Amino acid sequence: MATAFSVRMLLFSSLFLLPISVFSQNNGRVAVGSSITATTGNSSSWLSPSGDFAFGFLPLGGNDLFLLSIWYAKIPDKTVVWHAYEDNNPIVAPEGSTLNLDASSGLVLNNPQGGEIWKSATFGVVANGVMNDTGNFVLQDKNSGSLWETFNNPTDTILPGQTIERNGKLSSKQSESNYAKGWFQLRLQGDGNLVLNTINLPTDFANEPYFATDTTAGTVEGSEGKQLVFNNSGDLFVLRENGGRFILTTAKGVSARENYLRATLDFDGIFALYAHPKTFTGNASWSSPLWYQPVDICQTLLEGAGVGVCGYNSICKLKPDNRPTCECPKGFTFLDPKDLYRGCKPDFIQGCKEDELASPRQDLYDVEVLINTDWPTSDYVQLKPFTADKCNESCFHDCLCAVAVFRSETCWKKKLPLSNGRVDVTLNSQTFIKVRKDNMLENQF
Repeated sequence: MATAFSVRMLLFSSLFLLPISVFSQNNGRVAVGSSITATTGNSSSWLSPSGDFAFGFLPLGGNDLFLLSIWYAKIPDKTVVWHAYEDNNPIVAPEGSTLNLDASSGLVLNNPQGGEIWKSATFGVVANGVMNDTGNFVLQDKNSGSLWETFNNPTDTILPGQTIERNGKLSSKQSESNYAKGWFQLRLQGDGNLVLNTINLPTDFANEPYFATDTTAGTVEGSEGKQLVFNNSGDLFVLRENGGRFILTTAKGVSARENYLRATLDFDGIFALYAHPKTFTGNASWSSPLWYQPVDICQTLLEGAGVGVCGYNSICKLKPDNRPTCECPKGFTFLDPKDLYRGCKPDFIQGCKEDELASPRQDLYDVEVLINTDWPTSDYVQLKPFTADKCNESCFHDCLCAVAVFRSETCWKKKLPLSNGRVDVTLNSQTFIKVRKDNMLENQF
């Protein structure tokens, strides 16, 4: 029979057999020299004290690749709130890669062969890391000062307790499952104005805002925005230099103690506040947005050189939850059936040369009629006074014309590619789309 002493010795010695990623954590603290490995096991992340957040390797779609990220650890869909990135691309590691906490270099990610994939931009000597219950991972010096933290390097999400300073930004993903930098930004500009805008990838050149708080210097001294603040009560506001607040939203009766809260710039360009119960049974999910801007992204996002939310040759419509959905008009199909926001392509070759070589135009085309649908930035000629029939006929016999829109005795003829397509019930318009007849479509390819 084992003595009490031998049992205590066995328990003590077994501690040294635990993976360092588990043993090194104490109330979210991670010791220098600790490491985690990209595997499907328990050693692939560091947890916050409550276990609400995990920092480490999140598997991506069963392809032996892992996203270096922070996510909600207790909810089924493991929603990501931060991920490492470089040059607009997410940091993705193959299975067997290792993240080390080094005193001089901070976080260092190496592939299985030892080659460096990524490291944190850390200045100073690191004493330890901390995975906080706020969702913020911090590298600290010996005086518990912050040398580097994820809250200062946000991706698409801001959490309670987090702020964004002037010239700080959030960047959307490219799609629901693609973590590369997308087309949309939230920025607190140098003048204090909080804006949403698109960018011209692969550059960071910002187009004109499609939403703005106008919190710039005005007639009242100190009225310009200083920070975007998401406080622990769930209030989201622009803090002015004079201490005043431009309120974006409050949590509207949703308790931050009982719910996870996040504000995310989604891949479709909408900035929204969400809640998820901390205690739940079954398949609980994130709420519909408690607040969001813009109210109608299909109508709001309109740029002379832009393509719209849904890409070229597509139609943006709002679903009942006011999120955009994308459709192709008849005669067009999605460029990527797995990503409906990339736009549509014509199913036939349209042009003057093609029309001349083929049959009479009446044998080539049908006309599809849509109501209250427009691509307002694709006009090449405006004709008036016109009737609907004359508008249809003018486009039908014009080899450059792909679509014509008739409204208020005016005809707008449009050519490919069509941009910023959307449905607008206030237009009171008819849209005529030239579509190749099925038999001619079969003969073309």
